[in-house]
Amino acid sequence: MNSLRTRVSTRVSTLDARRRHRALARAILRLLPEPESWLDVGTGDAHFPETAKALFPYTSFDGVDPTPRVVRARAAERIEEAYAGHLTDPHITTTLQSRYDVVTLLRDRSPAPDPDAELRAALTVLRPGGLLLLEGPPDALRTQLGPHDCELVTEHRGLQDRLPPPQRLIARRRQQLQNQQLQNRQP
Repeated sequence: MNSLRTRVSTRVSTLDARRRHRALARAILRLLPEPESWLDVGTGDAHFPETAKALFPYTSFDGVDPTPRVVRARAAERIEEAYAGHLTDPHITTTLQSRYDVVTLLRDRSPAPDPDAELRAALTVLRPGGLLLLEGPPDALRTQLGPHDCELVTEHRGLQDRLPPPQRLIARRRQQLQNQQLQNRQP
């Protein structure tokens, strides 16, 4: 009997994760319908990219993770390129600099030794104008994003009054040209 409960519980949690992953991908779909490239940080077995591919069939999904699961995810063709290690590794960050239209930092990823350094690295691999999808308490995420060169993107939600606020935040890396124009305006 316990075995059956365990299997049912596992199946329900898997369905919940897929539902959450679809909702996260849909949030990007509204803002950027066809990104060329997407990096999932802490991808593990790459379940998020696997789910998001249904909405973004022409997007190249890559993953970075400190565990060997990322290599298995590549072999299972859930991601196109696998990077074993932390995103904060200078070799990985330099190789991937300004390469991605979208970068995801989800709550179920492997914990980073230095979350602020990981956020800086994520912004480094993001193209100017690219989207950063963060999952977690929005107030804490806003505080983390404060000193970085990005703007928060508001999401339009039709059922805003009926549903609790999402535990995610989307930020856009500012275009270099916009930054130069703002600097030129200052005395």
